[in-house]
Amino acid sequence: MKSIHPPMPAAAPYIATRQPMSRRYFLRGTGVALALPLLDAMQPRLARAQATSAANAIPRRVFGIMNNIGYLTQNYFPVGSGRDYQASEYVELIKAHRNEFTVFSGVNLPSVQGSHPTEVAWLTGAPNPASSSFRNTISLDQEVADNLGTLTRFPSLTLAVNTRTRGLSFTGSGVAVPPEDKAAEVFNQLFVQGSPAEIDEKVRELEGGRSILDTVSSQIKALERDLGSPDRERIDQYLTSVRSLEGRLQASQGWERKPKPVVKAAEPVDPPNPALFFEKVRVMYDIALLVLQTDSSRAITLFIDAAGTPPVQGRFEVPISEGYHGLSHHGKSPEKLAQHHVLDRENFKALNALLTNLKVVQEDNQTLLDRTNVLWGTNLSDGNAHLSTNLPFILAGGGWKHGQHLAFDATRPYPLTNVYLSVLHRLGIERDKFSSSTGTCRGLEMT
Repeated sequence: MKSIHPPMPAAAPYIATRQPMSRRYFLRGTGVALALPLLDAMQPRLARAQATSAANAIPRRVFGIMNNIGYLTQNYFPVGSGRDYQASEYVELIKAHRNEFTVFSGVNLPSVQGSHPTEVAWLTGAPNPASSSFRNTISLDQEVADNLGTLTRFPSLTLAVNTRTRGLSFTGSGVAVPPEDKAAEVFNQLFVQGSPAEIDEKVRELEGGRSILDTVSSQIKALERDLGSPDRERIDQYLTSVRSLEGRLQASQGWERKPKPVVKAAEPVDPPNPALFFEKVRVMYDIALLVLQTDSSRAITLFIDAAGTPPVQGRFEVPISEGYHGLSHHGKSPEKLAQHHVLDRENFKALNALLTNLKVVQEDNQTLLDRTNVLWGTNLSDGNAHLSTNLPFILAGGGWKHGQHLAFDATRPYPLTNVYLSVLHRLGIERDKFSSSTGTCRGLEMT
């Protein structure tokens, strides 16, 4: 990874004519390269106002999140439409962000039927995924990566929970992009670099509770002296996120290379516990937040493999006694529905926390949520019946006029790919069509 390292500016009030700090500025220590969030000091104010090129334009991003087991839609779809809709039980759990998201109903992916195989087409819209002759097409995030990937450290980032073989990202030729399912490995890619020996030493320090921030603490102090108050607040928010994520990874035993006793037998692989489902989801949300906050990528996907998850562990109102997949085939059993209901609510609580964290982070006079299109949903409208019509879907952030329920006719579902095309346009990628789209999304307007 290459970056520009301008000399640290002398302590003085920041003014528009001052030499800007590089957006690829890193704090460095042995085996560490800590990227910084986007700061006012990285561009002169006049230059920001006059920026017109893609490299200098407002950074806009996409984060696609899909749970492959579906939700109990009777608790999801709101009553009424437009801006005066009545929130459902699940949507009520994210009510603090009502003006930052749009709820959709009556949408689907045309010709994408066939139960669980539909998961591979959620961001591509490629038809007939259950067919033996199926061939996938490019996913929304990879379209973004192909157009904006050179502007960031990582063209895209493909994440997954409880699977290392399935994700949401597919190249232009329909080839799957392998996902990262270890938050610690992504964390190391973001912040830990150097020789193998330096990386090993840094990971051991992290396992022992020492933060990477300890390594660069003197540089942080020197940097903060030369920043204005808004930038210092952003740095503080960012460093708090880094420390919080380190703690989560340590507490959940996310570090994979732990010092082990020397034995003669071959070292076994100690896999993470997939039952710690929501902890793994939250850690991936935290990783994505840091990636977006440092503008390390403009395109992230997260495939949540609930179908491959055993009975979820945690403190819930109702004990979870069966795997997620089994609960989706509830057959209207009150016991299974109660457990499914609890897990659905936890998913919405996790989404609420993600939106809160994105809204806290500031970039210029906007929030990180303002600049990030969060696409959140599932490939199944009814896991019990394996249906893929009338899909639950929420679009949050991204600079749209939100606060509404776009209710389309469920008997003639509206193409979800129209939303995808609108998102591409929002990111400045002009296309006449994306997959099965028939145009941009009706009723979705930019701010």
